This record gives sequence, structure tokens and C-alpha cells, in this order.
Amino acid sequence: MLMKGKRGLVVGVANKWSIAWGISQRLLAEGAEVAFTYQNDRLGKNVRELTADLKDPILIPMDVTSDKQILMTFELLKRVWGHLDFIVHAVAYAPRAALEGQFLATSREDFRIAHDISAYSLAALCQSAAPIMGEGGAIVAMSYLGGTRVVPNYNVMGVAKASLEASVRYLAADMGPMGVRVNAISAGPIKTLAASGISGFGGMQRHHRNRAPLRKDTDAAEVGDATLFMLSDMARGITGQVLYVDGGFSIMGD
Repeated sequence: MLMKGKRGLVVGVANKWSIAWGISQRLLAEGAEVAFTYQNDRLGKNVRELTADLKDPILIPMDVTSDKQILMTFELLKRVWGHLDFIVHAVAYAPRAALEGQFLATSREDFRIAHDISAYSLAALCQSAAPIMGEGGAIVAMSYLGGTRVVPNYNVMGVAKASLEASVRYLAADMGPMGVRVNAISAGPIKTLAASGISGFGGMQRHHRNRAPLRKDTDAAEVGDATLFMLSDMARGITGQVLYVDGGFSIMGD
């Protein structure tokens, strides 16, 4: 029961295959109370179905591009819980046209959208969460190797993940004096709703499986376990870091 008595928010559950849902299951199993956001009514239906067995789940409509909705989310959590112990940021998006061909062809608008949703949203969440988080608080964001290396067709999303990882470091420095830790998990390629928009994703996954030292796909349960560790008091001395959960693929030369 590593998370017993802890309350937190998971942002990014879309369906049962979501990395965010795999993480949520581990947090719930370890005693955490979890609130969930959803972007729109369609995804809200999925989240309601996934949480149907939970007692009085807190489900909140929130679009991360809306400062007003983000603020309202944390005001609600303050009224219901009084404080917040953790946040999981598992949100990323870029227009499909920007996830094929060359990064060179990225439009200004696609660049803006990718960075707003995939990177700035972490800072926006932290701004509104800071007043109700304190000593022992922890935030974990989901990243990918494409933020540090060139991955075919990942394009502007890779640049956004690089921005996300830099944001993790700066937010860790700002929130550390408050007693709040900020880290990231860089997972191997997992087939999710977001991943389906990346051209050639199947090939990316096969290459990972063939080259990773463990010779296997990364699965959401592995990411869930790592995130559980980073959010728990067992990782109380770790902040501003990116933990790779990719079967060792990131250590290889190609």
C-alpha cells in the first residue's frame, strides 16, 4: 500500500489501452485515491466505463488548452480534498499531418498546437496545482526517446517532448523548495490512441523489440510500476530526472 492516504490527479486517460490507465490501476491497487480528467464527452464515456467499479470516482471535464478549465479543476479538488499529493501528466498531441514526412515541413500552427498540448500543459497544471500541493508532493510526466534522438515520423512531437523534459527540470527547480518533486518517465513505444496517429508506428515498435536488450515490447504495466515508484515516498530524493522504461533500448547505438 505504497500510496495509502495519498490523493492525486491523472490527466490523459482515453481508453483501456492508455498508458495513463495502466498507471491509474497501479496507483489504485496501492491505496491511492485518484481523480480523472477527460477532454470531451466521447472520451468521458470511456473514462466513466473504466471507473464504474470505483466508489464515487471524481471525473472532471478538462481541456488542457483552457486555463479556465485547468483552474476550475484544481479549485474543485481543493473543495473536495483540501490538498493534492500527486499528478500524472500523460497528455500529448500533434496534428496528424505533422507526424509524417519531414520535420522541415512543419507548419507554424502545428508546431504551436504540439507544444501547447504536449509541453506547456505541464507548466499550466503545475501553476494551478502548486497552492494545494506541499511537502511530499510529486508530479510525473510521460515522455519518449524522440525528445533526445531523431525518430522517423515523430517530428514535431519529438521537439515537443524535448520541451517537456526541459520543463520538468525547470519546474523541479521551482517547486523543489515547496517540497514537490517533478520527474518524467520515457517509455518505449506502446500502442495507444495517440500512437496510432504516428505514421509507421508498427515498424517503430518492431525495431524497438528487435534492438532493445530485453528483446520485448514495453507495456503499460511496466510504466505503471515505474510511475508508482516515482510518485511514492520511495523516490523522495529524486527530482528533475527522466527515467527510461524501454527495455534498455535507449542505451543502444542505433
